[in-house]
Amino acid sequence: MAYVSTMILRSMRLTGEKTRGATLTTAEQAETLDEFNTFLEALSIERLMCYTVTQDSYLLTASTATYTIGPGATINTARPTKLVDPCWVRDSSAYDYPLTIIPIETYGRLTDKSSAATIPTHIYYDAGFSATSTASLTVYPAPSVGLTLYIHSLKQFTSVSTQSVNLALPQGYKLFLESNFAVHLAAGLTPISAELAKIARDSKADIRRLNLPNMVMRVEKGAMVGMGVDHNIYIDSDYIV
Repeated sequence: MAYVSTMILRSMRLTGEKTRGATLTTAEQAETLDEFNTFLEALSIERLMCYTVTQDSYLLTASTATYTIGPGATINTARPTKLVDPCWVRDSSAYDYPLTIIPIETYGRLTDKSSAATIPTHIYYDAGFSATSTASLTVYPAPSVGLTLYIHSLKQFTSVSTQSVNLALPQGYKLFLESNFAVHLAAGLTPISAELAKIARDSKADIRRLNLPNMVMRVEKGAMVGMGVDHNIYIDSDYIV
């Protein structure tokens, strides 16, 4: 846990703008809080800075394909930055059916968007930003029965309202935020030391390594036509049907 005010003061000490035991003036509190929220907002679009993938669920309505998502929207949750695998729908017998996440180009090429089926197979996320901070997602085809949708997504870093907020952060994030926010604050004001630059660079690299997704290589299904077994980095065979 770390108070925002303490983190900001440590950042300013790293640049030499504040000395130990110093405090923030009223004007500095307002200015640096706004800067801190700007810094957090910028982190939200860096995939490897996000330390958690959030699961949300929602009961779909039969024949309805598109739903708004965000604060106060149909799916009432923080607006996702991006959908990530896995996403699925669950039927009344608790069977899960995976959904393939598709981009707008693929969704646009679908000829019959009003096609209905019992189980959707794809999901498209329109991250378009609105005045109410809502986006929308569409399942395809629209379900013909009520199903429960499960999605996983990357969420925006939550902005802080006051410097007295006490942030709960995973290991390593406190040093990363303080050192990199110090670099952010120093821009256009004062040169940073080589030591601060190294701390900021190394702490960010450590976070990125920690959050790097595990990759499992595989051969696309279209390349395995005629093969009697699946191939991946764990399984291989010289046998071909």
